[in-house]
Amino acid sequence: MERRRGASQQRTGVSQQKEPRSQEEQSRRRQPAKEEEVADRIEMGDAPRNFESQTRLLGSTEQNWCKAVAGGTGITALALQISKEPNVSLFKKALQKLQNDHPILNSMLHKNASTGLTFFNPPIPDHIPLNIMNQLKTSELLRTLTSIGSNSSLSPLHLLLEHELNINEWSDIASRLSSMGGLPLWFANVYTLPDQKWVLVLRLHVGICDRTTAVSLLKELKEAVADQGGGGYKEKGNVGIEELIPVGKAKKTLWAHGKDMVAYSVNSLTLTNLKFKDVKSPRRSEVVRLKMNTQETQMLLAGCKLRGIKLCGALVAATLLAAYSSNHNNNRKKYGVVFLNDCRPYLQPSLSTHEFGFYHSAISTSQEVKGEETLWDLATKTYMTFENSKNNNKHFSDMADLNFLMSKAIENPSLTPSSSLRTSLVTVFEDPIIESSSDIECEIGLDDYIGCASAHGIGPSIGLFDTVRDGRLDCACVYPAPLHSREQMQGMIAKMKVILLESLKEEGKA
Repeated sequence: MERRRGASQQRTGVSQQKEPRSQEEQSRRRQPAKEEEVADRIEMGDAPRNFESQTRLLGSTEQNWCKAVAGGTGITALALQISKEPNVSLFKKALQKLQNDHPILNSMLHKNASTGLTFFNPPIPDHIPLNIMNQLKTSELLRTLTSIGSNSSLSPLHLLLEHELNINEWSDIASRLSSMGGLPLWFANVYTLPDQKWVLVLRLHVGICDRTTAVSLLKELKEAVADQGGGGYKEKGNVGIEELIPVGKAKKTLWAHGKDMVAYSVNSLTLTNLKFKDVKSPRRSEVVRLKMNTQETQMLLAGCKLRGIKLCGALVAATLLAAYSSNHNNNRKKYGVVFLNDCRPYLQPSLSTHEFGFYHSAISTSQEVKGEETLWDLATKTYMTFENSKNNNKHFSDMADLNFLMSKAIENPSLTPSSSLRTSLVTVFEDPIIESSSDIECEIGLDDYIGCASAHGIGPSIGLFDTVRDGRLDCACVYPAPLHSREQMQGMIAKMKVILLESLKEEGKA
């Protein structure tokens, strides 16, 4: 499958050649790249193991995420608790199938002296190792994790998820790349619990795994482990998101770029943050789960549908009102809200959900709260702000601006309040993950799972990863600790739930 470029040289910072016109030129362009060459575009054949050495320069968004991950934001973890002993050889085979179908999973992060960071696909990719921790070692690890702070009430699944979110194989990239040559971009671990339970965790670099990728990867893994084939998901290569933006959608004059970046910078100075508990200690990512039962979830979704908004609007409104209630004065407050949307349907050509990589974009907004708004009024206002920005193509036109500002904040933390690297109060995805249990889950003994990404580098105070599973809301709320404490965030999430439930109760009376 051939993908056309949709971004200019100025936006990607990559030297690009004109599209070849003759058949001879096209044939020459399709020859596999030598190991030392950098190709800004990849085209791969249909044969799943017919690999050639391929190298491509990272796009601007991918470059930024490499910086963010090095600082602690963007480590994706999928943790699955199962109650049937895993067939190790079957799990390994399933992981290998994922690699066969998705060449990007074979990529190594490589640094070229002249061109910077690249994704390098070796001629003969290594299969991802499945690391297994026995019950004794797992129990020792859980005892250590439970003894930390307020972790004693957390389940083994929760503890191991947080543990994996804070294992950073990609910190100090420069020195590690020089000593290792290349860094793998995903890992698989199995932890053995008492009472015939196991936790399988996949940990991936966000540069190759956005939220849509994580969902599709988990679906394909479950199908492969249950030996139900699946398949039909083979992709032929990948390019950065900037290469696929439709022509003209990201067009902006130099003056407009400067004007918008100044506006974003000035606006950030007026935003209110949650109270910081500890701005000096090293940070880690922690998680609080917001859950609602089937009836509550369906009422919430119905309320959103009635107003023509999505679930993200209600979740953001509850977050804003909960944050406002923690203030001790009645002054109006302005908070930063970042929406993440999957751009696959809007790219040229459009991509399926089974095309792995990072193809999300951010829309940064600010919302003023006076304290007298209802949840639904604020939800509608918040969502429509996002929707209007999206309709004006700001998910494409502002991509370069937000990448630049994000990069500068990473390089200069003092530009953010108390050097906290907080860029907003909350980040939320446009669409929730909607899932229903199937026979596959029963076959592999899947009891529970959580998927989210770390946020203790640059990012929000709260990252919302919402899933509606079997009709019930299960939202993983990720926050940086000890910048915010577990007690503080548990109280915040509990307040959000109260606000949502009270609004639903009022809705039922109307």
